[in-house]
Amino acid sequence: MPFIPHTEDEIRDMLSVIGADSIDQLFDEIPAHLRAQSIDGVPDGMNEMEVSRLMNARAKQDGQPICFMGAGAYEHHIPAAVWQITTRGEYYTAYTPYQAEASQGTLQLIYEFQSMMTALTAMDVSNASLYDGASALSEAVLMAVRGNRKSKSRRILLPTNVNPVYGSASRSIVQHQNIELVDVAIDETTGQTSMDALKAYEGEDITAVVISQPTFFGTLEQVDAITDWAHANGAMVIAVVNPMSLALLKPPGEWGEKGADIACGDGQPLGAPMSSGGPYYGFMCCQKAHVRQMPGRIVGRTVDQDGKEGFVLTLQAREQHIRRSKATSNICTNQGLVVTASTIYMSLLGPSGLEKVAAACHQNTNKLIAKLSAIDGVDVLFDGAVFHEVVLKLNKPVAEVLAKLADKNILGGYDLSKDYPQLGNALLVCVTEMRTDEEIDDYAAELKKILSANER
Repeated sequence: MPFIPHTEDEIRDMLSVIGADSIDQLFDEIPAHLRAQSIDGVPDGMNEMEVSRLMNARAKQDGQPICFMGAGAYEHHIPAAVWQITTRGEYYTAYTPYQAEASQGTLQLIYEFQSMMTALTAMDVSNASLYDGASALSEAVLMAVRGNRKSKSRRILLPTNVNPVYGSASRSIVQHQNIELVDVAIDETTGQTSMDALKAYEGEDITAVVISQPTFFGTLEQVDAITDWAHANGAMVIAVVNPMSLALLKPPGEWGEKGADIACGDGQPLGAPMSSGGPYYGFMCCQKAHVRQMPGRIVGRTVDQDGKEGFVLTLQAREQHIRRSKATSNICTNQGLVVTASTIYMSLLGPSGLEKVAAACHQNTNKLIAKLSAIDGVDVLFDGAVFHEVVLKLNKPVAEVLAKLADKNILGGYDLSKDYPQLGNALLVCVTEMRTDEEIDDYAAELKKILSANER
């Protein structure tokens, strides 16, 4: 949306109405020595044409590489209509819906989003959204501590196959609140949470168990077995899910006998571009029994005194609405614009469209696995099914391989050596519906050249 400044005539008219001679006179109460003067080192401003030229040149420096990266942010096709509608003025500039009588459009959109997310996750309730997937997990941990009143330990079992950024963010938020995140080992063969490792905690006071589906490695967890184990041991279940995968996989509300208690994740796959890391948004759903502990806002549908349908904020447990000490969260927010895009995206694709996208991602991943695993020096690290990411073991350092792929205009994946050094030369590769057979073939050909080269 372009910025259109006031004209000189408009400024003179406004000053005339309020009886001021100049803009500076509006600030005459500020002593001269406190007013900002020129700032050393800051160049003169550019005009619109110069700024456009500069930014286009910088964008070209980034290039348009073929992307095989995932690790929490995914390149999906976004129909042009999604952001064309999202950036219309009535959506783009709509603010937070405090006044129902003036915010029916915003409230209805959030209500539709919540309805879609509960359908996707098979949960009872959804909030309006949160900052991102990492903070959503943090909020889910805090919610579980509040919600599981039978547990006094404030201990959360966190498998090491959960996105490490999510784990790091959660620790930053909860570590000073007397909450312990306990690492749980994974099975080295499957990449799944080790049931033997879980059994070591049987009979102990555990507040909640986190289950990632898919895992950070792209593998699929034993969601039914882990959910039932957690509930049998008095723990709540927090599901961290990729929403796109739920078009194919069993939703968290149907895991085990009782379903997960809380489901959260990042909504980026649903119509938000990768955009160098944001803005994204976090989603959170839960069973109705826990709704009073849910952070943020919930929009509901009702009727007015004339019987006409309307939308209102039915739960608003934020510090902006109630006393800070009573709020369920003091950091959550509704990422309204990106939620708008996701709602439009899901509306346009519908259930069958989402399923086709998810299926195409899975099919492309199988094609890539078949191509790459046939190369000498490449092995699939974990056994079992995956969604659209897979971990490969290479015969050369991953950073070196990725640098050479980048020279060929290919973003080859995510180097796991920093987060999981015990895995060795492990590379996390992602394929979505965006990748063509030709691009997959090119990736395989370039990787084969790099790994077969004599230099080490």
